[in-house]
Amino acid sequence: MRRSNLPAELNRFVGRTTEQAALTALLGTSRLVTVVGVGGVGKTRLALRTAADVQKRYGDGVRLAGLAPLRDPGLIEYALVEALDLTDHTPRPPREVLLEHLAERRTLLVLDGFEHLVEHCAPLVRELLEHAPGLTVLATGRRPLRVTGEAVFALAPLSEAEAVELLAERAAEAGAPGLPTTTAGADTAARLGAEALTGVPARAGAAPAGLPGRGGPAPSRPGDGDAVREVCRRLDGIPLALELAAGRLPLLSVEQLLRRLDDRFRLLAEGARGALPRHRTLRTAIGWSHELCTPEERLLWARLSVFPGAFDLEAVEYVCGGPELPPERILDLLGGLLAQSLLVREDTPAGTAYRMLDTVAAYGAEWLAALDDTERMRRRHRDWYMGLATWCELEWYSPRQPEVAVLTEAALPHLRAALDLCLEQPEDAHLAQHLAGTLWFAWVGCGRLSEGRHWLDRALALTSGHEEARLKALWVLGYVAVLQGDGTAAVAALHECRERARTSRNALAQAYATHRMGCLALLTDDMPRAEELIGRALDAYRELGELNSNVLMAQVELAMARAFLGDREGAGALSREVREVCEERGELWTKAYALYVLGYLAWDGGANGEARELLTECVSINDGFRDLVGLVLAVELLALVTVSEGDPVEAAVLQGAAVPVWDAVGVRLFGSEAFDVPRALCARRAEEALGAEAYGAAFREGLGLSAAQAVERVLLAGRSRAVGGSAEGAAPRPFRAAGPARVPGTRKPAGSPTGQGGEAAG
Repeated sequence: MRRSNLPAELNRFVGRTTEQAALTALLGTSRLVTVVGVGGVGKTRLALRTAADVQKRYGDGVRLAGLAPLRDPGLIEYALVEALDLTDHTPRPPREVLLEHLAERRTLLVLDGFEHLVEHCAPLVRELLEHAPGLTVLATGRRPLRVTGEAVFALAPLSEAEAVELLAERAAEAGAPGLPTTTAGADTAARLGAEALTGVPARAGAAPAGLPGRGGPAPSRPGDGDAVREVCRRLDGIPLALELAAGRLPLLSVEQLLRRLDDRFRLLAEGARGALPRHRTLRTAIGWSHELCTPEERLLWARLSVFPGAFDLEAVEYVCGGPELPPERILDLLGGLLAQSLLVREDTPAGTAYRMLDTVAAYGAEWLAALDDTERMRRRHRDWYMGLATWCELEWYSPRQPEVAVLTEAALPHLRAALDLCLEQPEDAHLAQHLAGTLWFAWVGCGRLSEGRHWLDRALALTSGHEEARLKALWVLGYVAVLQGDGTAAVAALHECRERARTSRNALAQAYATHRMGCLALLTDDMPRAEELIGRALDAYRELGELNSNVLMAQVELAMARAFLGDREGAGALSREVREVCEERGELWTKAYALYVLGYLAWDGGANGEARELLTECVSINDGFRDLVGLVLAVELLALVTVSEGDPVEAAVLQGAAVPVWDAVGVRLFGSEAFDVPRALCARRAEEALGAEAYGAAFREGLGLSAAQAVERVLLAGRSRAVGGSAEGAAPRPFRAAGPARVPGTRKPAGSPTGQGGEAAG
């Protein structure tokens, strides 16, 4: 696990020296510190800067959990599990997972934007602090959590000097000339800042480049320094308000900006008497920015408020486009909002994305509601991300599989919002079931079994009246429950799926249910039944023309059953066939499991070098997909290979490293005697070679390794022991090299551009 998931700062942190020192000191004396203040005052920025500066105090790292995008309080615990970089496959409640993980760790947890969830967040924070003495929580919100022991840090607006500095710096970043101030030094600093950012010497009164058709601001006059300070006073030193104003300074002089602000304040003075002064100030600044936007920009601003997280251009074109906003205009309009500091651009692993600050989005949401267009836009947002999920499911069985994993991760806040909307309306229950089932690859293939179970259970609790959607959700729930080790829930879901599929004559859903019942038999040591059921499912898949990752996984599972039954030749033939198909299609996830079986067979045949090469690649792929089941199986088998190569110490370390991973997966080795054979054999050989005391010491060393450290250890060993190849060639890292993911050529909800072998079974 990385020590920190804090985002990099996009521009210079201005001012707040005193506040940062005070907040740092408070974190040294209190385990719960809540930074409170009006929207836009800079709570998040200060908390993140302070957390970055104090992270050396926390041996187990600093983790940020952004709660602002969440609508469903039931997702708070999942968001914290995700922030802590935990992958838990068990059916345990996520709260239990959090308590167990944090109990013995020294961690700083930053909770950002909790105020709309405070009634649910406060009890969780209290329980975490009570059971994890090494935990410190730094929270930001507009009101306190009101938890015993909470230290509330009220963040005031910037001082006048800091406000002037921030306005000047952000104006320079926007391309405005240096702002006049009361001292030449400050003026020079602003000009140097503009030159450093743009590479072009800043000249007072020069029109900024790149704004054709718009006049530059009027030349500054000596008296304008007073106007700069007056702008900062009028905006009460609120950083967001200042940044919005700075976004206008390439177009207006300071005097023009101040005059327009004065007009706006007078206009709103009557209607805002009941509001707090600084709340009034921020709303005035945002409202003034809104008025200065073109009608198209205002409409886009309102529609963008339905996005709960970062969004890309193609999503905006579909969701927000229409007769009033032609899709071909969207890019220019986004650029306009970006130039006015109403949007932030982010470069993510999934490509370029944009994000609207919560306060700005809330203002847009009010306008969208006033237009009586909120529900329609939420449905369009849902439709786009349902289409994206369908495209991702289809492309999971393709060379784009790593891109799909990255894209799904980036889209998770939106997929959650889509599921929430489907569950809100009884008439949309079938859409909830369809979407929760379509995302099987995210739940199973990308290490999100626990969250997948959450959505599937909720969707299936509803009566949809759409049999096909329910059948798919049922077999996916059965699959998830099998991998969680919850046999009772798995049998119930798969039995219902099989019986309903038989009644409705849905042969494909029946095949999926049969397949997953066979998988359950495999993991519970009933190999003859596993061979019979999986074989029957494969016959049905062939008859129905179904070919995708699930079908290939059935072949791998059949190979495992045959290997355990002693049919090494049959198991090898099946696994080699799967590997060949995967390499032809560029499929990696199922290939990793085929490599696991082939690695086992190679070790059984005495080819330890070949087994290590196969299993090292297996570990690399499973690590990229966050698939702990495949990862821990490969690590334990590698331990057996290692002791067979004559290194019992390293074998014992790997065995120890597997234990905490199994704790996250569920029942160790599924409670299976067959899957336990490599582990038991390795333990016996290593302990015989080392003696009980030395074996125990090495095993305990492994227990102290994180999953990430164990993976790096395996990959390093694979490179160092590679024969006849470069170090880099020993363990390909497909996810590390994957470029930005995008949905190619889509102007409507995404569908498969290939039209080949679908995943939308059932």
